[in-house]
Amino acid sequence: MATDSEQLATIKTQTLAIIVTITANPKPSYDIDGQEILWAEYLKQLQDTIAWVDTQLVTTDGPYEVHSQGYT
Repeated sequence: MATDSEQLATIKTQTLAIIVTITANPKPSYDIDGQEILWAEYLKQLQDTIAWVDTQLVTTDGPYEVHSQGYT
């Protein structure tokens, strides 16, 4: 079973691949039969996903300190 860090890395890799695909051939936003397709918003959501994953990776794997105090 994959660790949380591995799963987050997979999400980031997949999201980056989608960003590469949609930015290689940008499309305009449009409305067809009442269904609105907003490519700029979709790209923003993908970028937000990357930012979220990066935050999770830092808190999951990042350096941290443990403060403790001993009593005698």
